[in-house]
Amino acid sequence: MGLAEENQRYRQIAYLDLSRYRRPNIPGQPGFLVRVLWYLLNTLFFRGRILGLIPSSTKRMILKAFGAKIGVGLVCKPGVSIKSPWFLNIGEHVWLGEGSWIDNHCEVLIGSNSCISQGAYIFTGNHDWSKETFDYFSKPISIGEGVWIPAFAIVYPGETIPSHVVLRPNNGR
Repeated sequence: MGLAEENQRYRQIAYLDLSRYRRPNIPGQPGFLVRVLWYLLNTLFFRGRILGLIPSSTKRMILKAFGAKIGVGLVCKPGVSIKSPWFLNIGEHVWLGEGSWIDNHCEVLIGSNSCISQGAYIFTGNHDWSKETFDYFSKPISIGEGVWIPAFAIVYPGETIPSHVVLRPNNGR
């Protein structure tokens, strides 16, 4: 790889002093025991490749029990990972493809008739690499109706995707 290409791939950041990092307080986060129970169920029934074969209707009931708002017709394939169902709002007839990951520390809204393809990554939070303390931030995501998030695409914190579009894959094709 030439220097010009390397310069496009890397960016200088602040000196990081991770000893100064402070864990964020996430508003709306349930207590420790609820989070532990969710992580266990997420690992077994959502991320799991064998127990992940339970019907999507059962997965919908589990998500709703943890505070997710979900319309009818959810299709949730094995290998899906959801960080915080209490911050999840999904419309009707939404498909979550195998290996997709909703890494949400605040609200993610997915409109009806949308498809989140396999391996897609939706994340609401990140770290501010311009600060020495690597501060955490989180911004909600809104995905309109009739949207297709293609395989291995990334939806970044704070993005609003309008209805009836396909998200351009990360490689620009």
